[in-house]
Amino acid sequence: MRRIKGLAITLVGLIWVLQGCTYKLSLTGASIPPNLKTIRVEFFENTAPLVVNSLSQQFTEALKNRIRNTTSLSIVSGEADAVMSGTITDYNIAPVSVQATNNTTAPIADQTRLTITVNVKYVFDADKKLSFEQPFSKYKDFKGSISAVEQSLIADINKQLTEDIFNKAFANWD
Repeated sequence: MRRIKGLAITLVGLIWVLQGCTYKLSLTGASIPPNLKTIRVEFFENTAPLVVNSLSQQFTEALKNRIRNTTSLSIVSGEADAVMSGTITDYNIAPVSVQATNNTTAPIADQTRLTITVNVKYVFDADKKLSFEQPFSKYKDFKGSISAVEQSLIADINKQLTEDIFNKAFANWD
């Protein structure tokens, strides 16, 4: 009987200590303050010189899905504890390596790189030191025509970008 009573007291003490923790940890590595329950993710407008019509919607939804699938935060459209906003500032397609040809004087691209850059502003008024504004950039190399692989490349780059943004905002990884 004493063992059960001692175990019960230990469990109550452990629960009390764990409730006193200032940040909620998750299996994803996220460290979310207990007073952060809601977030508003604003539409990321595409201001890049080269515009892909669906990119803004795809990126914004990818970021929302990353937050929704790995945290218990509620994504809201009105008042929120934190706000994430920004713009897509660059969408660039450039040759990475070139291949010489025998029948023309101009070399052709052997490999090409798609780069997407977004500027992100994260505001958490309850703890200003967690707020930030910075650019994030990722790229993917490909061979052949962009039209054949563009949507797949965008999805891959969006995944990389949202991972970096998530880590900066919620895991404090730089």
